[in-house]
Amino acid sequence: MITSSRRTIPFSFFVTAILIATLPTAGSPQGAGENMFSPEKAGFTIRFNDEISPYRVMSAFVLPSEKVDLAVQNPDVRGPYSLETSAGVITHRSAARWNWQAPDRPGFSFLRIIHPASHDSILLTVFVMVPYGRLQGEELNGYRIGKYPAIPLKQLPIYRPPRGFIEVTEENLETPVSPHFRLKDFLCKQDGDYPKYLVLKEKLLLKLELILEKANEQGISCRTFHIMSGYRTPYYNKLIGNVKYSRHLWGGAADIFIDEHPEDGMMDDLNKDGQINFRDAGVLYDIIDRMYGKPWYQRFLGGLGRYEKTNNHGPFVHVDVRGFRARWGN
Repeated sequence: MITSSRRTIPFSFFVTAILIATLPTAGSPQGAGENMFSPEKAGFTIRFNDEISPYRVMSAFVLPSEKVDLAVQNPDVRGPYSLETSAGVITHRSAARWNWQAPDRPGFSFLRIIHPASHDSILLTVFVMVPYGRLQGEELNGYRIGKYPAIPLKQLPIYRPPRGFIEVTEENLETPVSPHFRLKDFLCKQDGDYPKYLVLKEKLLLKLELILEKANEQGISCRTFHIMSGYRTPYYNKLIGNVKYSRHLWGGAADIFIDEHPEDGMMDDLNKDGQINFRDAGVLYDIIDRMYGKPWYQRFLGGLGRYEKTNNHGPFVHVDVRGFRARWGN
């Protein structure tokens, strides 16, 4: 029998859950040293709409009143699971599958999937976006977005205007969107008062977490990536003279570099030759490129480029989730 219920959990409970989920766990490699890395994976994975995530913290981006299909997959520990929410309506479908309907207003809600016997859990932050149709000319609540291209590049669906925008305030800037990244990391660099708005793809977060894990596995000690550029509004993208159909406009791209030793706003000397240059970007580029062709990497196909140091920035690597292979700068 399918039942429907609204379970409202105190907001403070989910704030505590976020902090617990992002702190090192007992016995984890992260607790052994300042720069030790842990991927922060649960003992089960979840499917939400078209994405699959094993991480203890992840995000989803939906429209008001949209329904999300949630299911536990490949659990290490069998048995019933439970779902708790800070808002919205849960419809139970089985012991490990649910439908959740988002609130009818923009904001964000927390969903926590729990295995009661082991106390293992995954926290999914669901951002309810402001629909694209609420743009007034080129602005949204006073924040300049600009104009998305009227004609999609090569008529590809990925170049249609986004469905909506995540509202960013001074209060939610630090919200974790995955184990090693926060909402503020992806915010456009343009000036403007709050609220600001951005577009972000779940698949990009999953890809960045995967790349970070592989980099650490291959001996590059890093807790996160410095995201030099995440989302760009069409207005800002035009202002800096970038290409019209940049994937940054659709929230599916990030320009990244490793900045740990020392943390100085510049790519680290990854190849240990005493210089910071194109070859250091090449080390990160090669780690990513070697994953192509693996069956488990198929869903992360996208663009990959490396860039040289200039007077304005250090070397970096571009990654995106456009859905097909593209390469430059190699």
